[in-house]
Amino acid sequence: MEYYLAIDIGASSGRHILGYLRDGKLEIEEIYRFENGINKIGDEYCWDIQSLIAEVKNGIRKCKDTGKIPKTIGIDTWGVDFVLLDEKDELIGNAVAYRDDRTEGLMEEAFLKIPKDMLYLYTGIQFQRFNTLYQLLAIKKKNKEYLEKAKTLLMIPDYLNFILTGKKVTEYTNASTTQLLNSFERTFDHNILDTYEINKEIFQEIKLPKTKLGRLRKELVEEFGFDAEVILAASHDTGSAFISSVCNDDESIFLSSGTWSLIGVENRFPICVPQAMDYNFTNEGGIDYRYRFLKNIMGLWIIQEVRRNLDNKYSFAELAEMAKAYNNFPSIINVDDDRFLKPDNMIEQIKEYCMETGQKAPQEIGEIAYCVYNSLAHSYKNAIESLEQIFEKSFKTINIFGGGCKNELLNEIVAEVTGKTVLAGPSEATAVGNIVAQLLSLNICKDLGEARELIRKSFDIKIFG
Repeated sequence: MEYYLAIDIGASSGRHILGYLRDGKLEIEEIYRFENGINKIGDEYCWDIQSLIAEVKNGIRKCKDTGKIPKTIGIDTWGVDFVLLDEKDELIGNAVAYRDDRTEGLMEEAFLKIPKDMLYLYTGIQFQRFNTLYQLLAIKKKNKEYLEKAKTLLMIPDYLNFILTGKKVTEYTNASTTQLLNSFERTFDHNILDTYEINKEIFQEIKLPKTKLGRLRKELVEEFGFDAEVILAASHDTGSAFISSVCNDDESIFLSSGTWSLIGVENRFPICVPQAMDYNFTNEGGIDYRYRFLKNIMGLWIIQEVRRNLDNKYSFAELAEMAKAYNNFPSIINVDDDRFLKPDNMIEQIKEYCMETGQKAPQEIGEIAYCVYNSLAHSYKNAIESLEQIFEKSFKTINIFGGGCKNELLNEIVAEVTGKTVLAGPSEATAVGNIVAQLLSLNICKDLGEARELIRKSFDIKIFG
């Protein structure tokens, strides 16, 4: 049996998931799980990068312990965040997280040098205050010496790949989230870098998903007790998740449902027209130079924080069950309001938003949960209407994949609110997409269409609406 290891790291946890083929189907097995999160160091919210490295290694060792040794390894994480390295490849400063407020107000300052419409024309990327561009501008303002010392910038998954292989590259799908990549040329835009006086030399060569990066470092082979080849996954987790869509047509909308909701379509070229900018859609890179034309919506982060405010007393399934009793609760929040990005108390923010907008504030737990789910569904509906205006067509189907697709109540609400047929699954979309990139690299699947057919017959897909 040949095994392929997906190391899939999200904002709250990471998993090592082994994939293998049996009887013409792809099977997956979680081999290791670990906690991840943002910690405050001084006045910055940061990732514990050393802990991430240690956990990546722990999970690889676990494969050896279970006797299931992977032939290949791929890593994916979230987008936009990065580390800086000095001439000795030592870290400079902290691995600051995208939820840190250091970038507040910097988008508006950036537009003084490159107008908003021109920046969108160059990059096609949605305007979010935590994009890598604004994080770099924040460093220039607060810690200019970091950029003066820096010899290398690596996105988080690229840094983990460097730790494993010693190879420094920038994977394309994650690079596309930076708002520094020219969407048409698919290279770092020198005009943007020059305008903001960011050193071009710190950026690495861009490589595509499916690229064979290299073997494990010699010392790691000795540490793990085996060798393996590292293959570039679509290292932005949404890029991997989109690979896993069971729809391979032009009539379907993709919705990657997790901490964030990424809703959009797969396209063969970027759409950088003013209308797309006004609707705040993004053109992120995908496998085989496909473009993920999508909108980034706050997602299940809100219900995750509600659960945390309730001291994690209820499971997500229990919150959904309680919500069913309040399916006529009318209030709707704008899930993308900045107040919901990193509040001290999500429940209080939801109540305050409703009161400020003249709506009934939810009081019961079920009311709060239903308000979140219904608000998400209406946000999806608005995004779909924008997509249909841009493409001048009606889409028939929504494929919801990722962990959020297990929430059947939300799937039902989405089908009802949008009037579309919802296909739910696979739930482990990111890990599956990571593994599929490895299978494509090894020519086990000949192309993405064949890979998606494999996924469709390997995992249960539920239909709503």
